[in-house]
Amino acid sequence: SRSKCNGQFTIFLLCAVFKHTPIALTHLPNLTVLCFSFCILQIPVQGSVLMVVRAKVWGCRVCIPVRSEYGYKVSLFSHLHQYSRKAPLTQQISIPSTVIHPYIVRLGLQYSQGIVAGSNARSIALLHAFQKVIQDYKTPPNEELSRDLVNKLKPYISYLNQCRPLSASMGNAIKYVKKEISNIPCLCKEEEAKKQLLSCIDNYIKEKITLAATTISAYAIEKISNGDVILVYGCSSLVNHILCDAFDKKRKFSVIVVDSRPRLEGREALRRLVKKGICCTYVLISAVSYILPEVSKVFLGAHALLANGYVMSRVGTSQIALVAKAYNVPVLVCCETYKFCERVQTDSFVSNELDDPDDLMVTRKGKIHLENWQDIRQLGLLNLVYDVTPPDFVDLVITDLGMIPCTSVPVVLRVKNVDQ
Repeated sequence: SRSKCNGQFTIFLLCAVFKHTPIALTHLPNLTVLCFSFCILQIPVQGSVLMVVRAKVWGCRVCIPVRSEYGYKVSLFSHLHQYSRKAPLTQQISIPSTVIHPYIVRLGLQYSQGIVAGSNARSIALLHAFQKVIQDYKTPPNEELSRDLVNKLKPYISYLNQCRPLSASMGNAIKYVKKEISNIPCLCKEEEAKKQLLSCIDNYIKEKITLAATTISAYAIEKISNGDVILVYGCSSLVNHILCDAFDKKRKFSVIVVDSRPRLEGREALRRLVKKGICCTYVLISAVSYILPEVSKVFLGAHALLANGYVMSRVGTSQIALVAKAYNVPVLVCCETYKFCERVQTDSFVSNELDDPDDLMVTRKGKIHLENWQDIRQLGLLNLVYDVTPPDFVDLVITDLGMIPCTSVPVVLRVKNVDQ
């Protein structure tokens, strides 16, 4: 039998055992256990043992909407999830009974539609959402906040991952929040514990993102000289922050913004820099080899820095780094240390993110090119989000700990683990 109370399921499994051999076990349809704890009571009944198993299920996939995949996949990337923005995300959610917080539902929709984009913006939005969840949280009777709250977050994280795969920076932020929740003493009052958690999240945003950007900007400005022509790719909030700070410090330089389809994020970077008064040139990535002879430095943002020194960033970054290497133009990657991760990757095939292939369709003069491309068996559209750049193509990584080579990432990770 099943009963539901406060978003938790209590399940009773009855199993009659004759001669230590189970002969029956109740079947639970449409229920997938994510995390559970149980206790077993053995009750003798006329020569057999009646085993009563009481399990507390903290999250069920029934309550989490499963996003349907696009259908078509390129064979080399068939192991990756590919979603369509047209697929409804909240159709399967029953609003009165769902375990997902409304703020998390809204954030997931913003992720899936690209309204909240960029590693820093997504991480900050996630941490603010966790703050809303903590503020509305009430500890159930006979439960500990340090255990129950961690389990409460699991379906939320699973839902957000359905909306868009979590970034490395978001994964590190989630680990930090879970660690802080687990460290709450058992005897700590609920209001005091919630206040402590909210303060910890605010400190994480301030130290790991806001102050880190200020520190990186101070280091990076030392590498910008008067008369420099700086190439940037896409729209990195950190790189934009550095260039604006350098302009405020009266450095005389110009910027070449390189962009690529289908997202065309460089337009947003161009808008911000021109609004600041910085002289800019806008080109597409197909023309990068023509303008690189005029470039003195390349500044790139990063999605993550991997343990083997590879830089994971928006697709096209490795191409720009490769061409810059051929022209002997120094490549500087700006990255906060909270984006460092212990994953090892040498290509873009094993682990990546696939965006909606319909984004590659272009509308010109009222006509949609590649319309109904699914009907052409010989044609497949691949919309990769990230690529990885080998450390050989990166001259320097500017972090909040200083300027280091890519090969020093394992050292930083080891120091961070010791500090924690």
